[in-house]
Amino acid sequence: MASTVFTPPVFDFKLSPSHPPNFRTKRSKPVTSFTHINRHRFSAGNSHFAPSCVTFLTQPSLSGRRLGFKVGASAEESESLVSDATYEEEFSWSSVIIPFLFPALGGLLFGYDIGATSGATISLQSPELSGTTWFNLSSIQLGLVVSGSLYGALLGSLLVYPIADFLGRRRELITAAMLYGLGGAITAYAPGLGVLLVGRLFYGLGIGLAMHGAPLYIAETCPSKIRGTLVSLKELFIVLGILLGYFVGSFQINAVGGWRYMFVLSAPVALIMGLGMWILPPSPRWLLLRAVQGKGSFQDLKEKAILSLRKLRGRPPGEEVSERQIEETLVSLKSSYTDQESEGSFLEVFQGSSLKAFIIGGGLVLFQQITGQPSVLYYAGSILQSAGFSTASDATRVSVVIGVFKLLMTWIAVLKVDDLGRRPLLIAGVSGIALSLVLLSAYYKFLGGFPVVAVAALLLYVGCYQISFGPISWLMVSEIFPIRTRGRGISLAVLTNFGSNAIVTFAFSPLKEFLGAENLFLLFGAIALLSLLFIVVSVPETKGLSLEDIESKILK
Repeated sequence: MASTVFTPPVFDFKLSPSHPPNFRTKRSKPVTSFTHINRHRFSAGNSHFAPSCVTFLTQPSLSGRRLGFKVGASAEESESLVSDATYEEEFSWSSVIIPFLFPALGGLLFGYDIGATSGATISLQSPELSGTTWFNLSSIQLGLVVSGSLYGALLGSLLVYPIADFLGRRRELITAAMLYGLGGAITAYAPGLGVLLVGRLFYGLGIGLAMHGAPLYIAETCPSKIRGTLVSLKELFIVLGILLGYFVGSFQINAVGGWRYMFVLSAPVALIMGLGMWILPPSPRWLLLRAVQGKGSFQDLKEKAILSLRKLRGRPPGEEVSERQIEETLVSLKSSYTDQESEGSFLEVFQGSSLKAFIIGGGLVLFQQITGQPSVLYYAGSILQSAGFSTASDATRVSVVIGVFKLLMTWIAVLKVDDLGRRPLLIAGVSGIALSLVLLSAYYKFLGGFPVVAVAALLLYVGCYQISFGPISWLMVSEIFPIRTRGRGISLAVLTNFGSNAIVTFAFSPLKEFLGAENLFLLFGAIALLSLLFIVVSVPETKGLSLEDIESKILK
């Protein structure tokens, strides 16, 4: 395998006008240009100064040479450097995979709970297989078992809103891993329903923290060129977790007490996630932001940021490039933010550019749920069974079919999101969702004799969802908020997502009884058309832009 020339990254912040940057080698040959970044706001309560997109200044002929930095170059030289913003970032995949993998396990554990719970509820209610004396659950009790982690996620989203900036991404994900492991263990060994529900609540708290911290840590520590791919790949891990849960459920469905095995298998994965996040460093940008805010010893935080950058990029101890980059970033921070407030308002996410970002991100995750995703998947088993895709009542095996298809379509989104862009995939996918919902309505209204229509509509819905709302909503949420309010904004978006999910899940049964399945799916189809209009009018294209570019060019 050919080796990749890995030249050192620098943070792509614009220095103050009085200190234009001029990066040259000892041969005084310009390296390459970097993206022009406008000044942006931050608050002392914002702890998200992680390298959202580390710009890799590359020139093959300079391999092995040390970069020098000059301050005070002429305006013409500076302008020539910043004018060319169309360069191709180069990076080492070996330095990207590990910072992605362990946060992504938080998404896998979220998906695993969805898949495993579908099999666990069947096992738990079986007189022969539950292994308990309290298997005869009422509909309300069963609903609490199924939705317990969802309401825990809601609570976790509320709790993380005021403390996410203090915790930082790394500690938030370590805490999520601990809650995942604790919740899975308590649920698996529960002697009664009450303890089981407590375990489900703890697991849900882990979901709330992980779904907030994982996309942020990934987005803030990867090159902008592949940010869409990696954040979308996290969605692939969620689907992979669902599929894994389905497989475990199908293998353990005939074992006495099989539901315990289904739930407890999340604990070792949570342990791996926690250990991995413990090994990973905190974000260098978050450390420097804390230093500038006076949240600790300036020199100590600066040294930690240097060590963190070296570790993230796989550099040897003692090298000087990371130290120079940290120094340059500090100059940028000090010159850019000395005139800003030290603390941001608790409600600042509802003001100015932050409000615009919340309308975009919050709107996407809201429409993600109210276009009927929980309801359509609820009907998936019966639709496939009616078409002969499954024997009688083997719901767990039917679910595997859906999980495999979801996985394949998500992989397509991962491959294309940084190529085609966010808007084209959203527009095409949501259009397909609207069409599939109309077809489902027609199936229940007057096409009941043609089950192939129902199967085609179901697969069209699942496929279109997985190339649009599924991965791209969370990608947009992770990149659209300004750095000043990113933590609180994403907490609010996660809360919106889980809250709307809970409402749709709760309202499904009474709406089905009141409207009928055919009219309910038609209603979801109308909402899908409304969401399509929202995307066309309000959602911008962020492909290839750094997080700072998004803030300065889209939110202003």
